[in-house]
Amino acid sequence: MRILLAVDGSASADRALDLVAALPWRDGGRVRIVSVAPSREEILGVPWSLTATVDAADAEDATLRIHRDALAGAERELRSVRSDLTIEPVLLRGRPGSLIVEEARAMPADLVVVGHRGYGRWESALLGSVSAEVVDHAPCPVLVARDDRIGPVLLADDGSPHARAAEAMMTECPLFAGLPITVVSIAENSFPDATTVAPLLDTVAMEAYALGSLERKTVEADCRAAVQRLRDAGLDADGVVRVGDPAHEIVALARDRETGVIVVGTRGQTGLRRLILGSVARNVLLHAPCSVLVVRNSVRVAPPTADRREDRELVSPFG
Repeated sequence: MRILLAVDGSASADRALDLVAALPWRDGGRVRIVSVAPSREEILGVPWSLTATVDAADAEDATLRIHRDALAGAERELRSVRSDLTIEPVLLRGRPGSLIVEEARAMPADLVVVGHRGYGRWESALLGSVSAEVVDHAPCPVLVARDDRIGPVLLADDGSPHARAAEAMMTECPLFAGLPITVVSIAENSFPDATTVAPLLDTVAMEAYALGSLERKTVEADCRAAVQRLRDAGLDADGVVRVGDPAHEIVALARDRETGVIVVGTRGQTGLRRLILGSVARNVLLHAPCSVLVVRNSVRVAPPTADRREDRELVSPFG
């Protein structure tokens, strides 16, 4: 498995590192550790040509040292727990979100791991906006880490192709073997409670109740089918159906079950199946009490681009 891990020396990046170190790897694997330092102009806030002084050079050196130290520390920690991994520390210069996505394509990565939120000394950390950009544009699933726990796992399912893509990844990825998995499907609460139907015996109320009942049955059937497919793949799975706002219900169930990772697709279907759209995934990312794995359907890996020497540097004290 090929994993790209983004670090910057922040606490959130350290949690992402701890999560990668704790993954139930099979023998072998490849981890490319990437740290993105700001450009010269970003460090000083003015064109480099106007401030090419000794102090400016010292400021740049100090910034690069922070990122090199983050890379060296991450490599050292991973090597201390998994000597069989191929580890490649890389220092990049420029815009973090774009460069992380480009590096994931060039690798090509099976998984990108980023911290949920971090604020480094030079604001070159993986901010929430950077994590969101990586989630939106990465050519592979993105794991946004909050701690080093993997299980139990909660799979959000809406019956869509995107949910199927997330499910397929779980059946193919060795990281989920042996972990308890709960499939949660959400029905929209668009019909009145049974105790309030009788006083509202008009056509509109009855149609709404019938539509809601049909949706609930469809959601329950989808959930049972997803659980069975996971079990057929040898995974330990059960299912839960909830009614209400998708993001709220997903996060609430994750808290109730002390979930380690929530797995979501980034898009859903219209119609009877409740949507798990980008906005829902973002709300889950924002409020989840645990790490979130976001899987997009039909992502395509672009061919590697030529390395730019001024923007890319291999950094390793281990050779």
